[in-house]
Amino acid sequence: MNKVPMTVRGAEMLREELKRLKSTDRPRIIQAIAEARAHGDLKENAEYHAAKEQQSFVEGRIKEIEGKLSHIQIIDVTKVDARGKVVFGATVELLDVQENKETTYRIVGEDEADISAGMISFTSPIARALIGKSEGDEITFAAPAGDKHFEIVVVRYV
Repeated sequence: MNKVPMTVRGAEMLREELKRLKSTDRPRIIQAIAEARAHGDLKENAEYHAAKEQQSFVEGRIKEIEGKLSHIQIIDVTKVDARGKVVFGATVELLDVQENKETTYRIVGEDEADISAGMISFTSPIARALIGKSEGDEITFAAPAGDKHFEIVVVRYV
């Protein structure tokens, strides 16, 4: 498996989720299965089947997170000498040239991406167009609604 780039914050969020899954969710589901078994016939026991389904999901997620954590490459953008260029972890203020509207994005790993919070995956079309560029550069990328044109206003490393 290849290295999975992740910000410090993203790695911490995954570790917290893993801790919650193992210390809270797993024991709760084991208890629910035990209670459902006590009700008798398992073939027609909806509570038992629901708990087993939850258990399958949680165990799969635990395995997925452990796999990612074993292959992460934590990138602390505050310690990278990017010389003003857009890199993984950078926060970029953009001006939409067509709409004369400013927006801010932070380039993060796939697990951290949340467009509503301004966090875009480094694999997204806009992030791929931004990486390697500097303040004052203009980019164009293909969006679902057609080509978008942006000017990079500010690049920050926080």
